[in-house]
Amino acid sequence: MKLKLSLAFLAATAIGSTAALAENPMVGGAPMFENKTIVENAVNSEDHTTLVAAVKAAGLVDTLNSEGPFTVFAPVNAAFGALPDGTVDNLLKPENKSTLQKVLTAHVVAGDWSAAAIAAQANNSPDGFYHFNAVSGDALSAQVKGGNVYIFDESGNAARVTIADVDQSNGVIHVVNKVLLPK
Repeated sequence: MKLKLSLAFLAATAIGSTAALAENPMVGGAPMFENKTIVENAVNSEDHTTLVAAVKAAGLVDTLNSEGPFTVFAPVNAAFGALPDGTVDNLLKPENKSTLQKVLTAHVVAGDWSAAAIAAQANNSPDGFYHFNAVSGDALSAQVKGGNVYIFDESGNAARVTIADVDQSNGVIHVVNKVLLPK
C-alpha cells in the first residue's frame, strides 16, 4: 500500500512540476525557471545576449541577482539592433559605464508587477496611463492599446510587452521590443 501511495505521490508531483513549468513561458528558446534569478534565467535566452552583455559591462549582475523584487522590461537583441549604428558598442565601453547603468536601470522597477496589475493601473487612471518611476529615477508610463501593454519612456517612445509575466525568484521579467531611453 505504501508503495502505491508513494508512486501516486511521485506521479502527482511530476505532473504538478510539469504544469508549473508550462505556466512560465519559454524566452529566447530557453525555459525560464521560477526558482532562478533574473540574471540566472536571462543568460540562457538567445534573444537577450546583448542585454546580458550590457548588464555585465554595467556591473549590475550582483544587483539583479539580489533578493529584489524587481520588475524588468527586458529588450530583445533586435531592440538594441534598432538603435543608431554604434550606439551599443559605444555604451559597452568602460568609459561609458555610468551612462549604460542609467539606460539599463531605466528598464527596472522596484517590486514584482504583473502585466495585469500594470494594465489595471493604466485602465483605472483618468488619462489611461499608469505613471511610475524606474530604479534610475526616470519616469515611465504604461498604457493598454489593442489588448497589449506598452511601456513609454520619458521621450514618449513606446516598447510593447511581447512576453509578459516571466516569473523569477527575485521578481518578474516582461520581454519588450524596444529599448527605453532616459532623457
